Amino acid sequence: MRRLLTTLMILLVVLVAGLSVLVLLVNPNDFRAYMVGQVEARSGYQLDLDGPLRWHVWPQLSILSGRMSLTAPGASQPLVRADNMRLDVALLPLLSHQLKVHQVMLKGAVIQLTPQTEERRAKDAPVGPSAPTPPPDEDSGWSFDIAKLKVADSVLVFQHADDEQITVRNINVQMEQNERKQAHIELSSRINRDQRDLTLSLVADLDASNYPQQLSANISKLDYQLQGADLPAKGVTGSGTFAARWLEPQRRLELNQLQLTANDSDLQGNASAVLEDKTQWVIDLRSGKLNLDGLVAGNSVTNVNVQQQAQQQNALPRPIIASGVEETNYQSLRDFTAQVNIAASSVVWRGLDFTDVQAAITNNYGLLTVSELMGKFGKGSMSFPGELDARQSQPRLSFNPKVEAIEIGPILTAFNYPIALSGLLSMEGEFSGDRLNAEAFRRSWQGDASITMLHTTMQGMNFQQLIQQAVTRSNDDVQAQGNYDNVTMLDNFSAHASLDNGELSLKKMVGESSMLALTGVGTLDLVKQQCDTRFDVTVVDGWKGDSKLIEVLKTTPIPLRVYGPWQKLNYSLQVDQVLRKQLQSEAKRRLNDWLGKHKDSSKAKDVKDLLDKL
Repeated sequence: MRRLLTTLMILLVVLVAGLSVLVLLVNPNDFRAYMVGQVEARSGYQLDLDGPLRWHVWPQLSILSGRMSLTAPGASQPLVRADNMRLDVALLPLLSHQLKVHQVMLKGAVIQLTPQTEERRAKDAPVGPSAPTPPPDEDSGWSFDIAKLKVADSVLVFQHADDEQITVRNINVQMEQNERKQAHIELSSRINRDQRDLTLSLVADLDASNYPQQLSANISKLDYQLQGADLPAKGVTGSGTFAARWLEPQRRLELNQLQLTANDSDLQGNASAVLEDKTQWVIDLRSGKLNLDGLVAGNSVTNVNVQQQAQQQNALPRPIIASGVEETNYQSLRDFTAQVNIAASSVVWRGLDFTDVQAAITNNYGLLTVSELMGKFGKGSMSFPGELDARQSQPRLSFNPKVEAIEIGPILTAFNYPIALSGLLSMEGEFSGDRLNAEAFRRSWQGDASITMLHTTMQGMNFQQLIQQAVTRSNDDVQAQGNYDNVTMLDNFSAHASLDNGELSLKKMVGESSMLALTGVGTLDLVKQQCDTRFDVTVVDGWKGDSKLIEVLKTTPIPLRVYGPWQKLNYSLQVDQVLRKQLQSEAKRRLNDWLGKHKDSSKAKDVKDLLDKL
């Protein structure tokens, strides 16, 4: 044991002595001009190193430098700046005049991908024939090799043309590459923009063996968390994997085998983009469940309890747009073309559960065509094909909805309409407007539609009961049968609807059930949430008493006006006037019959005078 310890001590002394001799005999500043020359010869970039280079022995033999910068040819600003740089080098190759760098580490680096850091050729620079990259200068007696790169606590500034700058902070990168230009990368960073904070980390394998013609990467792990304005209180958290490939001749970016999760939503599929002056997108996505309410704050309005809980939460403010003007004319659609296909087994939006959703959307430099947007809701289905034309200064939208047997109650609740109406809605129509949101639809859209409803129930007012109570109060010979709930029910209902800047006109309203029949017209103010409708209601059942009067009532439409705020409707009936007119008509009919049979009677003149007064 004593001999082993003695041997280890001797080896340690020799190692320390060797390193000490190396540090004393080899000046790291001798490598400065060589490294600068190699970087410029291989890439054309200018490497600047401030201050002297110095050795760092423990725990890894390294060369330390002060501030450094790397600048592209003709650029006005450096592409990379760092407070310090560390080169971890191998010991033995130094003895044979080889500078083998295991790892380059940059700490506190600032990486700028902006127009100011791009390579620029001088206007008067001569253009020579293309030539391969010159080999390293063999006369110098040194060779240069890098296997690892480490970037810690750094910042990336990205800007495309005149767009807004995006800053990526807290960048930590660990990269290892082999002689075949295949690299393993581990990265983590944080992006803060528009009052939103994105934290992400990824693990990827990069293949640059065919660079610059082709660059491919396999992202085997991607974790992220997005928090901030217009997002749920707990943010959006998820993970993903995908394969990416860049094809330089076509300037084409491909994302394949995409697997992405966001809270309880998921996406799979492929996407590609040709990055020319105007980008060309092709996207094909699938989803098992797409919960939009879980991705946007305050989007679900399903019941009172949910609303109360949302009010108790501290809502985050909307993002502050630097220009102060919200982009609502969809001009960004003019900058690209796109073909998008989306299929989702389940979609949750505003508390509504849709199934078998299919969408096929194309954009042609500002003309967005929705050739297919369809899905199922409950036992019904809906389709909303249309287009958005943003090629002019004033955008124009038009849609041709087709709805079949959709339960209307949850739809009204989801869009905050305080109308207690239920039933199976079918509709087919054409609508147009200038903005694609619920508020714009209420205020500035126009269109026409034919509407039919089955098994309709309107809470808060019973037309049959209103009429029967009015009749029984004015006539003791007639009674109503039984008590009824405060609800009007129709087996079927149809109408023609016209929308004009917030006013919905209903014409040719026709409805019937086993108890009543009605016709009518009316208007609904979608902005003020008020209505004014006029019905002619005939109660065909539910009477008892004077059979002759009941027969009259079963065939006599009673005018009924319903008006006022949706949450507090008013009504007016004209039962007395109708009954009086009906009695007058019956009296005239009987007097005319009597005159026809007794023309020669002495009382005929008196009866005729009475008819003239009626």
